[in-house]
Amino acid sequence: MIHPVILCGGSGTRLWPSSRKTYPKQFAKLLGTESLYQSTLRRLSGEGFGHPLVMTNETFRFMASQQAAAIGLLDAQVVVEPCLRDTAPAILTASLILERDEGADALMLVAPSDHVIADVPAFLASVQQGVDAAQSGALVTFGVTPDRPETGYGYLELTAKPNGSGAAIALASFREKPDAETAAAFLAAGTYLWNGGIFLFRTGDVIAAFEACAPQLLAPCRAALEKGAEDLNLFRLDLDAYGSAEAISFDYAVMEKADKVSAVPLTCKWSDLGSWDALWKEEGPDENGVSTNGAVTVIDCANSYLRSEEDNMHLVGLGLKDMVVVAMRDAVLVADKCRAQEVKDVVTTLRAASAPQADDYPRFHRPWGWYETLCIDQRFQVKRIMVRPGGVLSLQSHHHRSEHWVVVSGTAEVTVGEQTKLVTENESVYIPLGAVHRMANPGKLPMYLIEVQTGSYLGEDDILRYEDVYGRG
Repeated sequence: MIHPVILCGGSGTRLWPSSRKTYPKQFAKLLGTESLYQSTLRRLSGEGFGHPLVMTNETFRFMASQQAAAIGLLDAQVVVEPCLRDTAPAILTASLILERDEGADALMLVAPSDHVIADVPAFLASVQQGVDAAQSGALVTFGVTPDRPETGYGYLELTAKPNGSGAAIALASFREKPDAETAAAFLAAGTYLWNGGIFLFRTGDVIAAFEACAPQLLAPCRAALEKGAEDLNLFRLDLDAYGSAEAISFDYAVMEKADKVSAVPLTCKWSDLGSWDALWKEEGPDENGVSTNGAVTVIDCANSYLRSEEDNMHLVGLGLKDMVVVAMRDAVLVADKCRAQEVKDVVTTLRAASAPQADDYPRFHRPWGWYETLCIDQRFQVKRIMVRPGGVLSLQSHHHRSEHWVVVSGTAEVTVGEQTKLVTENESVYIPLGAVHRMANPGKLPMYLIEVQTGSYLGEDDILRYEDVYGRG
């Protein structure tokens, strides 16, 4: 039995504007009908796998559990990291949980949530190649067989060339992202793999490696687990204890220092979707080198990627060459494709200018559903709101605005003051300024409504919560 550990954090900068801090790429449907996170869960489920352990943060806790449930994985255990501490504390805490629940010999497979692996059987075959090495006490990492001199990835240096069997090979060293000349030398040598950031080991072995290589992390991570608590269907680590752990990556803390480290070559197609250029390749360019997604028309374009995130926003490319164009309702990216790796710097520039588009996704996800702003001006704002079946908004009031709700699909259970009533499709309700109110969806289908806010201040911080089933302040 292999126990998957899914690392589900991320800053969402490299695929801006489709991916942002509040909605990073693992949750977005960049390819197909499922998110990258959902595809990862599917890949690491079924026969031979235990229930997934998902390490995520405060912002994504509900999204992680809801997207898992949406594909039928109701046994995912979501652990909330109360602050960002990089991958080493996350992996150590996961190993402590699995050692407690499954024993020191339990095999754990650690994987990022945002990778694309099309040939799942080939990937699983490679995982099985690593099992023998892991059961013999090795820390196993998985490397991607390079097909080009890539400068955007770190590398694994092997002690011998792969012989085609797919068996684990002892690791000589970890190498940082190289320059072009060094990357070409790595490719020619045949003893280097791209570092895929996927690991397999027994819980007892990796904890022993932490004790030898990064002992300073043991006490805070153990305390964070011991002092943590169940929170709805999640487990929340203790903030003070976890926050005292050093923020450091697993590679730096353990893998580069450990004695018994092996690598398994992945021969399947793999991508971490680290840039728009990578997504252009995954989409499959046509004979002119053009890839598209969404409502797009291409006229006399070459070697370009065009993407529209809105059904009602038609993107037209005319005479484009070597370009990336991504259109959303609140932001448009137009970039030279050869500079796709620099998109993260765009986010830095937008943050310096205090542009909300740097981090905020136009659709704001909440544990009960989501909302998006359709129109805003002085003293009014129009929102579209979706409340999932069983979703309940907090009991609240506002100091500066009143609200009009029009149900356009489904049924809303609305509380205003002491009165609670059902509001069905094409019916409306008025929420006076200062009134205590709540909305819920008692039905079995998503409920949609249009909210019109009017008042002197329309910020999201104009809210006084009295009760909240999700434990928000």
